[in-house]
Amino acid sequence: MIGRLIDFSAKNRAFMLFFALALALGGGVALRNIQLDAIPDLSDPQVIVFTEWMGRSPTLVEDQVTYPLVTALLGAPHAVDVRGQTMFGMSFVYVVFAEGTDIYWARSRVLEYLNTVRRRLPPDAETQIGPDATGIGWVYQYALVDRSGRHDLGELRTLQDFSLRYALNSVPGVAEVASVGGYEQQYQVTVDPNRLRGYGLGIADVARAVRRSNADVGGRIVEMSQREYFVRGRGYVRNTRDIESIVVRASAAGTPVLVRDVGTVRVGGDIRRGAAEFDGQGEAVSGIIVMRYGENALDVIRRVERKLDELRPSLPPGVEVVTVYSRAGLIERAIDTLKHALREEMIVVSLVIILFLLHLRSALLPIVSIPLAVLAAFI
Repeated sequence: MIGRLIDFSAKNRAFMLFFALALALGGGVALRNIQLDAIPDLSDPQVIVFTEWMGRSPTLVEDQVTYPLVTALLGAPHAVDVRGQTMFGMSFVYVVFAEGTDIYWARSRVLEYLNTVRRRLPPDAETQIGPDATGIGWVYQYALVDRSGRHDLGELRTLQDFSLRYALNSVPGVAEVASVGGYEQQYQVTVDPNRLRGYGLGIADVARAVRRSNADVGGRIVEMSQREYFVRGRGYVRNTRDIESIVVRASAAGTPVLVRDVGTVRVGGDIRRGAAEFDGQGEAVSGIIVMRYGENALDVIRRVERKLDELRPSLPPGVEVVTVYSRAGLIERAIDTLKHALREEMIVVSLVIILFLLHLRSALLPIVSIPLAVLAAFI
């Protein structure tokens, strides 16, 4: 068989040259369109279901959230494994599908099953599916640093959550921008139990009043002088003074009891389960770029870097974005290693053929065939 193949190639040189040229062109096209990454993605198609039920013990979350989700998702088509993990206030369910399953088809099936099981979950449990990414989707990370000391960790986290995160989420190929470190700012009402008891109130009364007062309401229109005026009530909370002025209840004499009468209001940070530190210089706020499933890692990183360059002039004075981790360097070094190895192989093999056979035309064979074989491998 091999002899006949060699004989056919020797007798049909024009055809073999045309075949080699077509192979080189096809390999060049495949090389330009291939997804470059230094870490092979060997993970199975997987969908993560995350549920947050804060303040509950792991045992309660396991019984009322994780167990109903796992038992419902076991019947999902092409699901080969369903794993549950429970911790304080949170539940994670990993649905692993058969090899070759389209990830977006799997996500739609999981959403269908979540719609059927949602009524079995606690009403205040928030369930959502994770981003359309894999375990190696963490391709880039940056840190927000303020060496001037003008902005605290709460302000940096607010900048990350409400400015940078939304801008970077719009970059093609980015599945999620996860925030790490800093403090999530919130309005905190610290009530005095003695004052509450003196006014005959409870904590639920204060919470209900704050929740009811933080809303805009709409009315109809009023026509005056052949003009229409829209009627609306503006009640969104804008600062701590607005919360302090909320009426909790009116006394028997009609005197309103305000929030500031039963406690104090301030802006503080939410409870943290971790922190981020930058180069041993102290805490910082960081953002993690998670690449979408099936994207080209090198292209995604380049697009993220260009977007960050566009956003840097709009940052507050003293705040800078510092790259903490980028897989682009590892990918480029892997490509350079491949190029270096190909050059070495072609030079060494050609020298050996020339020294032992003393035939220059024979040395052209590895010089042509080795790159051609690599291009064919890309196809």
